[in-house]
Amino acid sequence: MPDFVTGTIPEHWEPTTLGEVCRRGGGNIQTGPFGSQLHASDYVPDGIPSIMPVNIGENRINREGIACVTEHDANRLAQHRVRVGDIVYSRRGDVERRALVREPEDGWLCGTGCLKVRLGAKVVDPLFASYQLGHPAIRQWIVQHAVGATMPNLNTSIMAAVPFALPPLPEQKAIARILGTLDDKIELNRRMNATLEAMARALFQSWFVDFDPVHAKAAGRPPSGMDAPTAALFPASFQSSPLGEIPDGWTIEPLENLAAIRGGKQLPTEDCRPTGTFPVFGANGIMGYTEQTTHLAFVIAFGRVGAYCGSIHWSLDGAWINNNASAVVPSGSSEYVLQAMLGVDFHSMRTGSAQPFIPNSALASAKLTYPGRKIAEAFTRVIAPLRRLQADNENQSRTLATLRDTLLPKLLSGELSTATAA
Repeated sequence: MPDFVTGTIPEHWEPTTLGEVCRRGGGNIQTGPFGSQLHASDYVPDGIPSIMPVNIGENRINREGIACVTEHDANRLAQHRVRVGDIVYSRRGDVERRALVREPEDGWLCGTGCLKVRLGAKVVDPLFASYQLGHPAIRQWIVQHAVGATMPNLNTSIMAAVPFALPPLPEQKAIARILGTLDDKIELNRRMNATLEAMARALFQSWFVDFDPVHAKAAGRPPSGMDAPTAALFPASFQSSPLGEIPDGWTIEPLENLAAIRGGKQLPTEDCRPTGTFPVFGANGIMGYTEQTTHLAFVIAFGRVGAYCGSIHWSLDGAWINNNASAVVPSGSSEYVLQAMLGVDFHSMRTGSAQPFIPNSALASAKLTYPGRKIAEAFTRVIAPLRRLQADNENQSRTLATLRDTLLPKLLSGELSTATAA
């Protein structure tokens, strides 16, 4: 077996480069439009989505909050529109991440700050190529060859020189099918969790923001979507409060009255690993996993330092909270406290210019509309099964991702044949 950057590869695989693969297929490697071609004022609320580095996830394009341009501008920059099978890279910053363009993104724009790899036809399967480019050794090669000390940058020459092992097309498709099946399930779980999150948000909005059950009772109608015992818990009139009109008998409470707030603690580097029992939360979400935990129950991680201060993450089964975050441990009605926090504008509490910061005192004093224990518990009873399903989906996706990442190097080295893995 010949040696390659990823290790040994089967004798009948051809060691080549990404640029050569694109040339043979009639494709190319191209940077996105420069800032002089597309200005900040050109972006519009609705139109043709423009893929920015922030939209590049793990081999998928993240559509949440994506910027758009007009059809006119997209046509003006037609050479930068992506097609199914293209692979988009961030060309500065986190340069190792890439996203395969799938059917829903066909015709979108490769935005400024990105780079487009068009593989062409009949030489390489795009899904296989996207997985090979995700091999740890290839990712490391790209990072090492990026230019710039403080901000790594990619260009077309660097990407054209990326080492690429080319198997026969049937083997490419078989490898892509095996790994793609795992990724498809991970994506299905992600979409299911987005739906569950929307359901929790909609119910909270109805009960505790729009006060639909109270309005219904005030109008002499039974509240919709709930049983009689739950409906009986809601009042039929309103009262004034510092936050505006709220239902009679409800109160405005600081968060510290509903949860314990504790500062996080730095975990030794060697104890933060890619896999483990408990998530390690920082300001930007999960940083890794550990066998240690400081919280053995429902815990909310609140990012308090840096660009992501004000972010909120949660775990049903305990977590380690590092020193860039704070732990919020509800004293009861955990799902209610979490959903109420998700509706607070914590970003307005930021202090500091160079390094944004939200002190625990500001977090503790955040004002929440509190309906009382019985209604909060009723909400928790409805939402708790949804949160458990979300957590189970996350755990399953993590297991599948570990399996995918374990299979990837074995399939690309020939250690594991597609016949054995299928």
